Amino acid sequence: MYEVWWIVAGTLVAIGVLGLLAWPRWRRRRETGRLVHACKLFHLRREWLEADFVTVGSRAIKPHGLQWSDCDFEDEAAFATDRNTRQLRAFVAVTIYLCPIDGGEAEGDRGSTKQRAATAVFHFDGRRWLTDGRAIFNLNPLEAIEHFQHELEMVD
Repeated sequence: MYEVWWIVAGTLVAIGVLGLLAWPRWRRRRETGRLVHACKLFHLRREWLEADFVTVGSRAIKPHGLQWSDCDFEDEAAFATDRNTRQLRAFVAVTIYLCPIDGGEAEGDRGSTKQRAATAVFHFDGRRWLTDGRAIFNLNPLEAIEHFQHELEMVD
């Protein structure tokens, strides 16, 4: 009877060791599956996300008496995760067209539309993609991720 307990204890220890060895691989596989799902969801919801970005961004960002008149989105998206929260983010190159606001600083430039290159930022909350209208001006998506490399980690 004494030998049976040694066999049971040895089996449990072996299972525990195998579990500890398999844990990182299982976790990596689960994380990869989560990223793949989130990227697919981003592409499925892309048009709505772009509309949300323009709506929220045009209300929030009014540089030097200018307002958004249009926004063109590039096709490609770059993905990165936040190093602290592991939250997934998507970065898309955009061209934002700005025109003068009545009574604003640039009112004398009536009819002149300015184009600004920027990167639109989207984030995945675990269930859905959202945007707060944040635009990173003068950087393309890869440059934006590199610029914030202390906060972000590129996803392949």
